[in-house]
Amino acid sequence: MRVIIFAKSTPEAEAAQAAGQGEPSAEDWEPMMRFHEELAAAGVLLASDRLEPSSKGARLRFDGPQPTVTDGPFTEAKELIAGFWLWQVSSLDEAIEWLKRAPFGGGMELEVRPIADMEPPAAP
Repeated sequence: MRVIIFAKSTPEAEAAQAAGQGEPSAEDWEPMMRFHEELAAAGVLLASDRLEPSSKGARLRFDGPQPTVTDGPFTEAKELIAGFWLWQVSSLDEAIEWLKRAPFGGGMELEVRPIADMEPPAAP
């Protein structure tokens, strides 16, 4: 099963990133790089990346004939995503066990969700 893990962000963290501040030091990155190496060696890690702040993004809402485009930044803290992982695991429980080993602290919030396999509808 594939899962996606969203690393949540905050308006303060996004503002610091947009201002070119708040970048992790090499010392701070080292535990995360070791964790990534473990994930890769176990065949779990498919993709991972950090996202630019929402101020550099846009949202499209499809309500009617033309989509509405809203430029960032987005103010709802619960909707801010700092980055993601895409993993291949045997179960949601396995993903959770891996996440418990992630080198996070300071109130970091992660969301893990299974990816639905999309298959085209069968021909009549």
